[in-house]
Amino acid sequence: MRLRNKPVLCNYYVTYRCNASCSFCDLWEKPSPYVTVEQVTTNLMALKAMGVKVIDFTGGEPLLHRDIASFFALAHSMGFITTLTTNGLLYPKRANALAGKVDMLHFSLDAATASAHDKSRGVPCFDKVMESIEIALALGEQPDILFTFSDENAHEAQAIYQTICKPKNLMLILNPMFTYGPLKNPMVSSKTLAVMEKLAKNKGVYMNEGFAELIRQGGNDKNKPVCKAGHTTVVISPKDCLILPCYHAGLNEFLINGNLQELWNSQIVLSERKKAGYLQICQGCTVNCYMQPSMATYLNHFFWLALPSTIKYNYQKGTWRRLLAKPYKLNQPTP
Repeated sequence: MRLRNKPVLCNYYVTYRCNASCSFCDLWEKPSPYVTVEQVTTNLMALKAMGVKVIDFTGGEPLLHRDIASFFALAHSMGFITTLTTNGLLYPKRANALAGKVDMLHFSLDAATASAHDKSRGVPCFDKVMESIEIALALGEQPDILFTFSDENAHEAQAIYQTICKPKNLMLILNPMFTYGPLKNPMVSSKTLAVMEKLAKNKGVYMNEGFAELIRQGGNDKNKPVCKAGHTTVVISPKDCLILPCYHAGLNEFLINGNLQELWNSQIVLSERKKAGYLQICQGCTVNCYMQPSMATYLNHFFWLALPSTIKYNYQKGTWRRLLAKPYKLNQPTP
């Protein structure tokens, strides 16, 4: 049963370019333009009218965009819950401009030591993450550590929690390495998931139990899909295109050109949206950014599994307060 008829999340790719070359990601290999201020402004107004609650300005490395702070400022002023995940390389330069505008600030960290983390990311960025943490805390921010784990690096989780997160009162997000279609990352084992689930019982540690169960079941089943991305998630590319049925299975792109809401509700787009989860490329998919909103808006077994950890995270972060804020009037002037 669907609990919400409107999309809840927008994954807004401001660029595919990246200043790292992570071994488990293929985004950085793509040539890419940058979105424009005009495109973002127009699309945010449409997304608000469509009922979207969360804006994830992503990439690539989103902080490569010179106007990224103004994007967050506008989205935050409009009442969206804003999300940023960064490798930390550029955060020290952008921190002051971003302060107070990012509700969920995630610093990616794959290991508790520089040598292991930098090897994973393909560039030396561990020290920048440590610097970014200190800067963020000094600015009154509440950064999280996003730990993308596999069987190979799962042993690092406890050290990250004990030596980095716990002393600084940072939330540790345990994020299983995902697999889909052409990106055949190895599926995380049940043994590793059990270790992570035990760690997630600690205060300040978050892992979506729905993700763990989905992985144990072998990922999305195209005959009975968990993924409902076509209904829950709007994906916008750096070329100002609506990507369907999702980014990772992006078989079709539709130029937005200032008509996002009309495009989203058009018959041709609705037909593509309905394919989400049912395609051959969707078989075995475990991409978290589509499963999270799917599990949150469809009442099923995964909804109940995901609910406790979702409440835990949002309560500790205080993001629920943003949902209760005074509604933004669409006709009011933008900052």
